[in-house]
Amino acid sequence: MPRTESAAHRCPACRMHLTLCICALIRPIATRTQVVLILHQLEQDKPTNTGRLAARCLDNSRVIESGAGGHHAPEPDASGAWTAPGTQALLLFPHPEARPLEDWRDSPRRITLVVPDGTWRQAKKARRRIAGLAELPCVGLPAAGPSSYRLRHAARPDRLATIEAIARALGILEGPEVQQQLDYIFRVMVDRTLWTNGRIATEAVTGGIPAGIRSHDPLGIG
Repeated sequence: MPRTESAAHRCPACRMHLTLCICALIRPIATRTQVVLILHQLEQDKPTNTGRLAARCLDNSRVIESGAGGHHAPEPDASGAWTAPGTQALLLFPHPEARPLEDWRDSPRRITLVVPDGTWRQAKKARRRIAGLAELPCVGLPAAGPSSYRLRHAARPDRLATIEAIARALGILEGPEVQQQLDYIFRVMVDRTLWTNGRIATEAVTGGIPAGIRSHDPLGIG
């Protein structure tokens, strides 16, 4: 199917095939932590992007598109901060000198978690190219299980999808319930996509499949 035709058959919000749309499953999650997603321009329309999905799930989130029209994301505000007065901005990025995010678990200040979203290479470049990011303290996640993302190939098993990284980060800052909610919608997205391609059985799909839809038949035709 040509790319333009395929796009017409996808939900403009979640990018899933229309009959497998997950928008009705998204329940806004209230958090004390703000998440600012720096979305690379090449990720904006990809159905396999997970950062935008994470932002849709979080009430206290903001998406900044980076690189649109050959330009970079806007600079931080005049105060030089990515956050409102009295808050602490942290860059979620595994820099060699990154501190454990757990160090801020009980911070009395509200946290804004800035998350670059794109390929590993794009995320690495964002820290150097976008004004203000290099000045933010880098934080990393503790070693955990491998990624559950099976829609893209990762060079290393410890590299996570953006929504997985955000979920684990908020699990530390907000508690396990927030992480579980994000992990669930992520599994639904991945499983429905794999099912559409005939790669997993119907009974293996998290949350099930809408009635009347067949694998390899995302439009419900035939």
